[in-house]
Amino acid sequence: MTSALAVILVNYRSSGLLLDALGSLYAQSSGLALEVWIVDNASGDDSREKILDAFPSVHWIDMGYNAGFARANNVGIRAAGSLDVLLLNPDTIILDQAVEKAYARLNTGPYAACGVQLLNADGSPQISGNYFMRGGLNHLLPIPYLGDFLRWLGYRTRTRVPNVLQADPVTQVDWISGAFLMVKRSAIEQAGLMDEDFFLYGEEVEWCSRLIRVGPLVIFGGEHIIHLQGETVQQKGYKGLFTRKDFQLMLSNHLRVRKQFGPGWFLFLLANYSFGAVLYLLASPFHRHWRSAGQFFRNVGRLWLYAPRILRGAPYFYKVM
Repeated sequence: MTSALAVILVNYRSSGLLLDALGSLYAQSSGLALEVWIVDNASGDDSREKILDAFPSVHWIDMGYNAGFARANNVGIRAAGSLDVLLLNPDTIILDQAVEKAYARLNTGPYAACGVQLLNADGSPQISGNYFMRGGLNHLLPIPYLGDFLRWLGYRTRTRVPNVLQADPVTQVDWISGAFLMVKRSAIEQAGLMDEDFFLYGEEVEWCSRLIRVGPLVIFGGEHIIHLQGETVQQKGYKGLFTRKDFQLMLSNHLRVRKQFGPGWFLFLLANYSFGAVLYLLASPFHRHWRSAGQFFRNVGRLWLYAPRILRGAPYFYKVM
């Protein structure tokens, strides 16, 4: 073994998934020295005992509270010292030495960070990398009616699809899924750590907006892992509007747009969400989705309560779940 990589996994009551992820990581990385860090977000269960019994060489850090994704990963990144890092979700299975191969390619290229092709459990491709849309306009697509119109307009004008479902062998992107995000230490030293205002969602997007200023971001489409999307947060996909978890997603997306594109784009996004919520509520007698319309309207109202704080830009932990 000639090189070393720090692998950081954030745990919140996902010991069963972690055991499978770690088993595949070690089995598929025999030619690479690994320093594995588990950062636990106050799971309050027997995760530590289970993991350390099975893998006594891993390093365990207790956060003491549910710190979310960015803060927990930052603790792991700091603990890893000078090593390059891989942020890896617990709901992943490594295939065909993907970590080892990706790390070798990252270190022989000009890239700041890399990802690999994510696969669903059935082997079908999953979105692994994405392109920025100015002002975060892609966040408008889940809005009822308005989103459908914008999607139709995008197809008519041949707007570039903002995500990469099936990556080429080397595909440059603007941001990489946080399920597998491998970053050079030199890039972290220049771009900084993840933004700790975020609790969950959007944090890796904002981070990549700074990493890409250091060097290209790339997906290695020939390397694969399975990602059981949403298993660690009990939510499939990232397009909801109605629940408490959906509100966390909406809040984080608006926060990211404010940080990356500025207050004008944040207000534009918020105005469109407000228009969409009112439109959906007014149309509810026709589609009979009274409950979902009310929930969407309520979540947008909560967004307005956070708007002054987001516009001020002072540090704040936006945790609502």
